[in-house]
Amino acid sequence: MYGIFIAFKDYQPFLGFWDSPFVGLKHFERLFNDSNFWMLFRNTLILATYNILFFFPLPIIIALMLNELRFEFLKRTIQTLVYIPHFMSWVVVVGIAYIFLTTEGGIVNELLVRLGGEKINFLISNDWFRTVVTLEVIWKETGWGTIIFLAALAGVDPQLYEAARIDGANRLRQLWHITLPAIRSTIIILLILRLGSFLDTGFEQIFLMLNAMNRDVGEVFDTYVYSVGISQGQYSFSTAVGLFKSIIGLFLVVVSNYLAKKFGEEGIY
Repeated sequence: MYGIFIAFKDYQPFLGFWDSPFVGLKHFERLFNDSNFWMLFRNTLILATYNILFFFPLPIIIALMLNELRFEFLKRTIQTLVYIPHFMSWVVVVGIAYIFLTTEGGIVNELLVRLGGEKINFLISNDWFRTVVTLEVIWKETGWGTIIFLAALAGVDPQLYEAARIDGANRLRQLWHITLPAIRSTIIILLILRLGSFLDTGFEQIFLMLNAMNRDVGEVFDTYVYSVGISQGQYSFSTAVGLFKSIIGLFLVVVSNYLAKKFGEEGIY
């Protein structure tokens, strides 16, 4: 953790960590005064919000659906199929997206034309960039995210379901009154932890999807740090940006944990 002090120094590798000159908040002032700061903050915030709203609930939904399957072979087959994308690199995932979405023979655009519509250039469109990025995250990581929730569901006492059936509760009532309350604490803990990395939108995926046409809506802190900080050897500035993101994540964790405890949940500490 002592490495974060680089953010307050003008770090020079040949001088070393301790002998590099101390510059205080210089790098933070540079970040906040940068003409691109609000664009970066807006883009990062929107993509992070998309992930929370559209991606985070899906592993829960998939886990609940898999839990309702009574044919073990079918359940395991579906689990395997939804897990596989997690093991693909973002290079492969983005490559698949290009094949599907390109205007030069892409499956999606060919289908649009056959249905009487016009081709859409998804790959350079500002309107479609965030949607495509979010869909890629959903396809790649949703299956892997179900593992923890399936493990939590495995711990639910079967006698609760038997008692509910005797009382006349159908499958939907059992889901609402037994299954969801049983995994509620797991959902809240994972949500709090997810908020800790709220502004981490993923460098590799965004970097591969960026081009000159969609940079206004796609450039985020992670890619900015790479292009301005790492590529030019400005390690102190890069650390300052990372520390800024971490402080926001810490704030969100503390606030969300406080709210969780206020509403009677355990929280993470």
